[in-house]
Amino acid sequence: MPPVYIFMRAYNVILLSTVMTLAFAQAAPGPEFEVATIRPSGNQREGQVKVGLHMDGAQVRIAYFTLKDYIGMAYRMRVSQVFGPDWISSDRFDIAATIPQGHKPDEFREMLQALLAERFQLKFHQEQREFSVYALALGKRPLKLKRVPPDEDTGNSSEPLEVAGGGSVAGVSVNLGHGSSWSFAPNRFEAKKLSMEVFASNLERFADRPIVDKTGLQGQFDFAFDINPEDYQPMLIRSAIAAGVSLPPQALRLLDGSSSASLSDALEQIGLRLEPRKEPLDVIVVDNTNKTPSEN
Repeated sequence: MPPVYIFMRAYNVILLSTVMTLAFAQAAPGPEFEVATIRPSGNQREGQVKVGLHMDGAQVRIAYFTLKDYIGMAYRMRVSQVFGPDWISSDRFDIAATIPQGHKPDEFREMLQALLAERFQLKFHQEQREFSVYALALGKRPLKLKRVPPDEDTGNSSEPLEVAGGGSVAGVSVNLGHGSSWSFAPNRFEAKKLSMEVFASNLERFADRPIVDKTGLQGQFDFAFDINPEDYQPMLIRSAIAAGVSLPPQALRLLDGSSSASLSDALEQIGLRLEPRKEPLDVIVVDNTNKTPSEN
């Protein structure tokens, strides 16, 4: 199998996890799903990957995520800030659940927390660790971001939520629901209705360290910028490495001589930049969890 297929497959299955941790408002713990099933994910077609979350009324379906993804989703944490045994980054599960009557979809994250504790016997602790990061900051050039009007800024929570992504060597596209989306096709990044926080958390997949939003910009924006052709493939490889994927030597050699400086240069097109710095970040450390969930 060509190395490009290997890292593209690994890349696409972890695209959504960080974004989805930002999709639900925080609420008090306590609620649980009325009914929930967890099953190992089936195989997908070679060279193509489809992952996602669908929430329609009381029904929730999530496909092809690792336990690490689910932990990040449940506790509003990026996968780069979740630490545990290697298998939590590789074994994949599908979840189908029902939200009980009288509860709102906004309580999804707390219900997922309860589900992980019950079925996987998940136990963890939180701490702070110092990371080398990039700060997404305002650049010297004028901003080229089109702000989404306030009356279009919020989705109707009663409408179905569809978060999905997929891709191949031809490119990657991610739908975040309610008109928000982004794509990373060869040599170009395009975004619709994306906040800077969500943008930063996704952009770090293509860099060699975490990226934190320090722009101070509020709201959602449409924007696009070009990537140098010689930098496009190394960015995809970095995203696979960040997810803990083992890559063949011929793929890793494509990183020789590349750096995230090219990504910062690309951001200057829209008036942004990346500033290297050190910063403490909250992390989750898994102390104990079962590899096989308990019976449904």
